[in-house]
Amino acid sequence: MTGGARLMRVGLAERRTDVAVRLIVSIKAKAGRGSELAAMTLARTREVQKEPGCIQYEIFESAQNPDSLVLLETWTDQAALDVHIALMRSQPPNAAAAELRDGGATVERYTTE
Repeated sequence: MTGGARLMRVGLAERRTDVAVRLIVSIKAKAGRGSELAAMTLARTREVQKEPGCIQYEIFESAQNPDSLVLLETWTDQAALDVHIALMRSQPPNAAAAELRDGGATVERYTTE
């Protein structure tokens, strides 16, 4: 039993050196524009999926409310996410997509730690 507990602690310590980061970004589209916003976002998601450290970057429409979207992001670690954020800030915002949004996005951050 003691050996098992020790292995568990070692396993947790190893995970902390390479902690994955997940972001859940909730986006509200203007009435009747959810599918259009999702389609516009899809092109960008394909580019981001090629970035180093990107495990997941996908946009989903709610089955109950098509104007409610969620962007699921998973990065290998905070460093990969930081590079992605810097890249996003260096590019001009998509004005057409901004016009389809109803307010700002809500971001929730999760880690495996």
